[in-house]
Amino acid sequence: MPRRTALVTGGAAGIGLAIASRLGRGDYRVLLLDRDPAGLAAARSLHSGLVGHAIDVTDQAAVEALFDRLDPVPDLVVANAGIVRFGLLAEQPPADFAAVVAVNLLGAQWVTRAAVSRMLPRGSGHVVAITSINAYSPGPGAGAYPATKAALLMLMRQYALEYGGHGLRFNSVAPGFIDGGMSAPIYADPRVRAVREGGVPMRRLGTPEDIAEAVAWLDSPAAAYVNGEDLVVDGGVRHAVLANLPRA
Repeated sequence: MPRRTALVTGGAAGIGLAIASRLGRGDYRVLLLDRDPAGLAAARSLHSGLVGHAIDVTDQAAVEALFDRLDPVPDLVVANAGIVRFGLLAEQPPADFAAVVAVNLLGAQWVTRAAVSRMLPRGSGHVVAITSINAYSPGPGAGAYPATKAALLMLMRQYALEYGGHGLRFNSVAPGFIDGGMSAPIYADPRVRAVREGGVPMRRLGTPEDIAEAVAWLDSPAAAYVNGEDLVVDGGVRHAVLANLPRA
């Protein structure tokens, strides 16, 4: 039986690399997309089975050209590429707001659109986007990030509605407090780390590997009837509001 092919955007580091590594240990041939050539080279040196392509997902023409060269069409596409620019919304420079929208939402759309048009003739394929618990709850000073993640969740559900009848599936995974990737600098402060760990019912931060396992499960036969869902992987923190607010 031929190996399945997975494509992971933002795959050179953090959660993206963890997902690629997990899939690579399974029955997947893994392609990494990232705009950081040095990061891709480092990822390939750690995991010899990974194939990297330096590309900016906000460049629709470049995304389409890459998919034209792919053979076979990926069985699984993980739309993981994302950025954050901190700042209060009314004070955030328009360029920062636009950059976050371009990567987190438009980049995911260009990759998903390119994948879908090539998966349809085959009648099978799966796209998993990486959202965030910020899709449900905004964070102070998070700029455009929560809005883009909420939109990304709905983007996958729209695709699931429109193309589920063609043998394609679309889901997402919403990480909580993850010790790695873009959040690594936050948890370098031991005080912040302790407060956030204490706010999670499981009393620990998540890891990139926790998210990778969720993605692998969603693409497994065990999840074959799951479509249009956002799998929240946060140790229960999204449901811990009352636990973190003392009673009078």
